[in-house]
Amino acid sequence: MSIQRFMVPGEPVPFSHYCHVVRAGNQIFISGAVGIAADGSIPESTVEQFELAMKSLDNCLRHAGGAPEHVVKVNIYMTRIGERGQINPLRQVYFGEHRPASTLVEVTALVDPRLSVEIEAIAVICG
Repeated sequence: MSIQRFMVPGEPVPFSHYCHVVRAGNQIFISGAVGIAADGSIPESTVEQFELAMKSLDNCLRHAGGAPEHVVKVNIYMTRIGERGQINPLRQVYFGEHRPASTLVEVTALVDPRLSVEIEAIAVICG
């Protein structure tokens, strides 16, 4: 089994010693994606941050050869879990009928205090 580690063009520079996405055989592991715009700005709204994070997740997933239907597990971290209902419609649009296993937890803070949501995922490409 080969392991490929990717630094994805156009994605924010990692906050620490990690890469954006790892592909190990038919499995894809996407590091936590956050809502940082291309210019480095961070929107105030959780919904806008989640939109950016989902675009980042999708970019990393596709860079490693995956697509939304390959995602089997999603972990979402929010600093204000009461806003879950605001991001759920975006998840439904992205994943459609392909519902991944999912965990959603409230945390006290993320790596940058302006961030309110982070999403990571695991995908499996079969066949």
